[in-house]
Amino acid sequence: MDIANPTPQDLQRKLYFLVEQLQHMAGELPPKYQMRLPYELLSALANSLLNDTIFEIVKGLMEIQHVTEKHLFQQRLQLLNQQKIEAQESLSNIITDEERVVIKAALYKKHKEELKQTDMKLVLQLDQKVSDQQSILEKAGVPGFYVTNNPIEIQVQMRLCDFIIRLSKMEVPS
Repeated sequence: MDIANPTPQDLQRKLYFLVEQLQHMAGELPPKYQMRLPYELLSALANSLLNDTIFEIVKGLMEIQHVTEKHLFQQRLQLLNQQKIEAQESLSNIITDEERVVIKAALYKKHKEELKQTDMKLVLQLDQKVSDQQSILEKAGVPGFYVTNNPIEIQVQMRLCDFIIRLSKMEVPS
C-alpha cells in the first residue's frame, strides 16, 4: 500500500481490519462496557482512524497525561517531605513526653488536613485534564468522545483510547 496515496481498495482493507480489531477488543471487555460500544460506534471510530492524525493526537494526549501525573505525584511527595521535616524540627526541642504526644497529635491532625486538601486539588487538576482531553478528541471528530463526568462514560472513553493506542502499534495489512 502506498502510504501517501492509498487506493480505495487499500482504504477498504484497512477499514475492515480496524473494525475487526475493534470488535475483538470490545469483545474482551466486561459486558457493562460492551453494551456501550455498538457496532456503529466501532465502525465510525475505525473510519476516523483511516487518517493517522487521530493516532498522533491520542499518543500526544497520553504523553501529556503521563507528564502531568508525574508532576502531580512529585507535588504530593514534596508536601509529604515538608511535613516530615516540620515534624522533625517541631519535635527536636521537646523535652517531656507529654509535650511530645500533644505536639505529635496536633501535627498529625494538621498534616492529615493539608494532605487531604492537596489531594483534592490534585484530583481536580486531573479531572480538568480529562475534560480537556475529551474536548480535544471531540473537536478532532473522534466518535465516542464528548465532555462528561459520568464515571462509566469516562471508563468507556478510556477503553477507546486504549484501543486506539493498541491499534497504533499494530501492523495494518496492505
